[in-house]
Amino acid sequence: MKQFIQPKPLVWNSILSRPTASFKDLEPVVEDVFSEVQSKGDEALKAYTQKFDGVSLDSFSVTEADFLEAENKVSKKLKEAIQLAKSNIEAFHKAQKTPSVSIETQPGVLCWQEKRPIEKVGLYIPGGSAPLFSTLLMLAIPAQIAGCKEIVLCTPPNQNGAIPDVILYTAKLCGLSQIFKLGGIQAIAAMTFGTETVPKVYKIFGPGNQYVTVAKQIATQYQVSIDMPAGPSELLVVADETANPAYVASDLLSQAEHGADSQVILVTTYAPMLELVKQEIEIQLNLLPRKEIAEKAMDNSRMIFFETNEESIDFINQYGPEHYIICVKEEQLYIDQITNAGSVFIGNYTPESAGDYASGTNHTLPTNGYAKQYSGVNLDSYLKQMTFQKISSKGIQNIGPAIELMAESEGLQAHKNAVTLRLNDLKDE
Repeated sequence: MKQFIQPKPLVWNSILSRPTASFKDLEPVVEDVFSEVQSKGDEALKAYTQKFDGVSLDSFSVTEADFLEAENKVSKKLKEAIQLAKSNIEAFHKAQKTPSVSIETQPGVLCWQEKRPIEKVGLYIPGGSAPLFSTLLMLAIPAQIAGCKEIVLCTPPNQNGAIPDVILYTAKLCGLSQIFKLGGIQAIAAMTFGTETVPKVYKIFGPGNQYVTVAKQIATQYQVSIDMPAGPSELLVVADETANPAYVASDLLSQAEHGADSQVILVTTYAPMLELVKQEIEIQLNLLPRKEIAEKAMDNSRMIFFETNEESIDFINQYGPEHYIICVKEEQLYIDQITNAGSVFIGNYTPESAGDYASGTNHTLPTNGYAKQYSGVNLDSYLKQMTFQKISSKGIQNIGPAIELMAESEGLQAHKNAVTLRLNDLKDE
């Protein structure tokens, strides 16, 4: 990890750069795949699955027999852990339900707002060396609570053409039945356009590599919305002399092991913490099975010392971390003044891993600085907010003249007429 001592604001942008390719670099590849899937459907999906995943499939669909086999292979202890996490995630997301809002803005003018579920949603779960069944919990549970009618899951097959047993068990536990062995760009394209096998959806959820992130953004050009531009994982820890260096190092490594393009950052107002954490990282890194991946991520990572809390907070807000851990004496100051972060973890006993798995909050979060504009996945992500109004004869008489004047001032005579006709009829009555 590169170290910086009291860097000036002028160089913050260079320090804060993420290890991601530009949209323009990846767009041509993604566009080619989208074009092929749009025109050739399943035929293109089979070709790209062979090309990118190295496996030839006759069918992308998961069968009931696949579910049963998977359930028998997942250990009892892991099932219990998943069920515990599911219970907490359900509890937190059910608590996010809100009542409809209704108000009479003028006598006879009733306005209200209600929420309706998005009918068709697509969930994407990355594959690779770590099957992210936890992400499936985070995406499927709020979709079910929201009442989405059709939930489609795409996740890449392994080299044997199968989906990991724990993914299938979790999907079944969450009530999913439409599951397809598809990964990467082609999975996003399939859910965007629909094919002979894969249904078209209205909104796509889920993280992925840089190609998947670009694919989701391109999907928005085809009347499909997305949760957020969620790319490689990142974490920032702010620590002072009250933090435990071993805990800090473990949290940094927990995100570094996600992928070589992950990024972790330590910000501290206690200069000795830099060396203390560096020593702990060296010790713990050698014990990790994914040491090589974490080491590469560390090349993208930073350790920074600031003399004041104010500078630290300004720097953190400019970065806008996906995950943000606060381990400082003045924790309330840092809590109150954070404006840009996906999810916040407070205190020495709140590891980021808790949010990743079982505390109840959602771990599908904005990365690459998008925490400045986006929220993480939550119940409202699966809902549309619709407004209603009902105006009585008295109500239109109360607000009609104002509408007429405003419409005429904008040069929209038909708008004015729609009110004038009604007011004239009421006068005649």
